[in-house]
Amino acid sequence: MPARDALRVNGAGTGNGAGTGPAARTLAWRTALLLALVLLAVLLAVSLGSVNVPLPDTLRGVWHGLRGQTLSGSDVIVWQLRFPRVALGLLVGASLGLCGGAYQGVFRNPLADPYLMGVASGAGLGATLAVVAGWPSAAVPLVALAGSLLSVTVSLALARSGRRLPPVRLILSGVVVGSILTAVSTYLLLLTEDRVRQVFSFTLGNLAFGGWRQVGTVLPYALLGGGTLLLLSRALNMLQLGDLTARSLGLPVERLRLIVIVAASLVTAAAVSYAGIIGFVGLVTPHLVRRVWGGDHRVLLPVSALAGGGLLVLSDLLARTLTRPTELPVGVVTTLLGGPFFLYLLRQTRDDA
Repeated sequence: MPARDALRVNGAGTGNGAGTGPAARTLAWRTALLLALVLLAVLLAVSLGSVNVPLPDTLRGVWHGLRGQTLSGSDVIVWQLRFPRVALGLLVGASLGLCGGAYQGVFRNPLADPYLMGVASGAGLGATLAVVAGWPSAAVPLVALAGSLLSVTVSLALARSGRRLPPVRLILSGVVVGSILTAVSTYLLLLTEDRVRQVFSFTLGNLAFGGWRQVGTVLPYALLGGGTLLLLSRALNMLQLGDLTARSLGLPVERLRLIVIVAASLVTAAAVSYAGIIGFVGLVTPHLVRRVWGGDHRVLLPVSALAGGGLLVLSDLLARTLTRPTELPVGVVTTLLGGPFFLYLLRQTRDDA
C-alpha cells in the first residue's frame, strides 16, 4: 500500500478533521451521547452519598458556588465537599484515559498503560518514604510526584541506546525499575508495620481528600501535558505505520516518542500523586473507545479522556455508596470493573482474529 494511502487509512491525512459524511456524523452523535452520560454521572455523584441531596438542590448549590454566593445548608455539602471530589475524579480519570491512549499509540502495544514507565511504583515509593519518615500529610503528594518523575527519568536513561529509544528497551526498563521500586517500598513497610494502612490508602487509590486545592494543583499539569499529547495526535497516527515508514515521511520518531512519554508521564504523575494509584482506567478506556470510535488518535485521545473521567466518577460513586457508611478504595472498584471487562475485550479480539 502506498504511504499516502496508508496515511489516509490510519486517519493521518492532511485534512483538518477526522472525516466528513455519515461516518463523521455517527462519531459526533456517539461523542455527544457519551458527554451527556458523563454529565449525568457527575450530577449523580454530587447528589448521592451518605446524605442524598435532591437534584434541584444539587444544581442550585453548584450555581451558588460558581457565582461565589454565601453557602448554607445543602449548598455546603454540594460545593465544598462533593463537587471538588467529583471534579478531581473527573480530572484524574481524564488524565489516565488520555495518557493510556497516548502510551498505546506510541508503543503500538494495546497492553501499554500510563504506569508503564514506573510512574506508579515511583509514586508508591515516594508516598511510603514520606509516611515512614513521619512527614506531614501535605508532603505525601509532593514526594510521590518527585518519586514518579525520578522513576521515569531513570527508565528513560536505561532505555536509551545512543540517540534512539527502542520501544522494547523502554518497556523492559520501565518494568525493571518499577519492580525494584516496589520491592524497596515493601521493605520499608515491613520496617514500620503500624503505617501500612496509611500507605495502602494511597496505593489503592482514594479521592476522599480531594478538594479545590488538589484540583487546582493537578489542573495545570493536565492542561500542559494533555494539550501536548492532543497536538501530537496526527503524528501518533503516522507512527502506527511503523518506525521506518514514519521516518521516510519525515517524522522525527525518537523525538516524538520522547515527548509523548515525558508529557504522558508528567500528567500521570500529577494525577496519581493526589489521587493514589488507580488501576485499569488508562488501560481499558482506550480499548473501549478504539472499538467504538476507531483508531484515529485525533478522536481516540479526547474521547478516551472523556470516557476515563466518566468511568472514574462512577467508580468513586460506587466506592462511596456500596458499603455505606464506610468507603471502598476507588482503585479496588476500578480493578473489579476493569479487570473482567478487559478480559472480555481480549476474548472478543481473539474471536475476531
